[in-house]
Amino acid sequence: MPRFDFDQDGVVVVIGSGAGGGTLATDLCRAGVRTVVLEAGGHHQPGEFIDDEWPSFGQLAWLDERTTSGSWRVASDFPNLPAWTCKTVGGTTVHWAGCCPRFKEWEFRARSEHGPIDGTTIHDWPITLADLEPYYDKAEDRMGVTRTNDVPPLPANNNFKVMGNGALRAGYSDVSTGRMAINSVPRDGRPATIQDGFNFQGDRQRAHWSTLTAELPKAEATGNLDLRPQSHAFRIAHNGGGKVTGVHYFDADGNERVQKARAVCVACNAIETARLLLNSKDGGLANSSGELGKNLMDTTGTNITGHIPALENRPRYNEDGADQAHLYIPWWLYKEQAAGKLDFPRGYHYEIGGRFGQPGAAVALGGMEDGYGLSLKEDARRYYGAQLGFTVRGEMIPNKDSYCEIDPQVKDKFGIPVLRFHWKWTDYEYNQVRHMQQTFRALVEEMGGQVFDRMPDQAKGYGIARGGEIIHELGTTRMGTDPSKSALDANCRAHDVKNLFVTDGGPFVSQADKNPTWTIMALSMRTSEFIAQESKRGTL
Repeated sequence: MPRFDFDQDGVVVVIGSGAGGGTLATDLCRAGVRTVVLEAGGHHQPGEFIDDEWPSFGQLAWLDERTTSGSWRVASDFPNLPAWTCKTVGGTTVHWAGCCPRFKEWEFRARSEHGPIDGTTIHDWPITLADLEPYYDKAEDRMGVTRTNDVPPLPANNNFKVMGNGALRAGYSDVSTGRMAINSVPRDGRPATIQDGFNFQGDRQRAHWSTLTAELPKAEATGNLDLRPQSHAFRIAHNGGGKVTGVHYFDADGNERVQKARAVCVACNAIETARLLLNSKDGGLANSSGELGKNLMDTTGTNITGHIPALENRPRYNEDGADQAHLYIPWWLYKEQAAGKLDFPRGYHYEIGGRFGQPGAAVALGGMEDGYGLSLKEDARRYYGAQLGFTVRGEMIPNKDSYCEIDPQVKDKFGIPVLRFHWKWTDYEYNQVRHMQQTFRALVEEMGGQVFDRMPDQAKGYGIARGGEIIHELGTTRMGTDPSKSALDANCRAHDVKNLFVTDGGPFVSQADKNPTWTIMALSMRTSEFIAQESKRGTL
């Protein structure tokens, strides 16, 4: 692998190697653009991944300090870990479900659909589905997304069979295993999944698509990639004349380095990208709009557990399967919303993970925490295999009270100010989650079961996932046509700095109920094409 000189200002520097950065770098390298990738984490190989949740968390997670303020629950429960992302080559693509639903056409025009909504910063995207469809198509093919390009679906596990049949009986017509970026058959030099439970979390097999195993090796093969792991970027250099000139970073030994560049693409994830840009200049680099760090969004969600008595005492099998081998039920209450029958404006969908629930979880969620002895053992045996878990994912509306900023006091181990989070769910999100739970309750009762979980409480946040929990942080550098109201243009280029780009979840204008990785990848492919064209013209 070549090492480009620090003073070689003809390279493009990409900061971050996940879905946005790793994909962008691969496409640039294939287009003949010399590319330096700075990744703050280490370069783990698939054989190093750990099949144990907490040690794996310690191996892959971004554990550098962040801070929180306010009265939201995470400020007291997880004050230094308000959002969980990965710090490793491949970014969070080495630890993701692999769900690949497309945004629908109307999801690019939320404000046009609903008009202004009090207390929110709802807005339309500057692009449409038609602009992204060619890149969705390319991403589908490259990732080997199941149910596309003649790639067969993943096998249905027992959890899916039970809940899928129940959903069909309850009147749902669009029920399927989800479109997943997990090989169901050998493809692209990677094997088919063996349906192991750790397919989700650092896939030793390489059946799961990630930039670590599926993209960056292709970039390396071009001879145009200089991948630098354990390289923590902390400031983007600029000339004061509307252009960036390079990136300051700390290398694996803690030495400060400066890599010159003709263009910089930031893809650290929405929150660390905001931090880097805010730390790069007083008032923030490319922040004439004042929008950096604003419009922070995550997916709304609730995890709901039901008990189905008819499943008690059945034979037990290995039912883990590929974790997150989803039952997918899209839910868009368009007619009800248009008729004013709902107290929330946007949609949600159901997912089911691969597991029925272990005995300990069955006991706790079944309300048997106070049991003991033989009766507790018998209850656990009865609930194990008869307990089914749903995960529901919905669209958050951006609001002015959810944002991140530079902490005025706390610094990291390098002496760089950390990010401080502010978060607030609005009544729209609480009402949406209540509707999720009511709908799920009806579905479980249709199958003769009961639900354990309580409904969301606005004061305590019960029943609704905390911001940052679902790892879908978006919107801190949103795109738009008006430079006074957005940080980036429709090509993910900064309005203020013509050779600065952002290719992670930051450009998102709205969140939709969809898992965002596929859209991040499509946006990144579109931006890489634009950068390659501009490079050939000599306009960067």
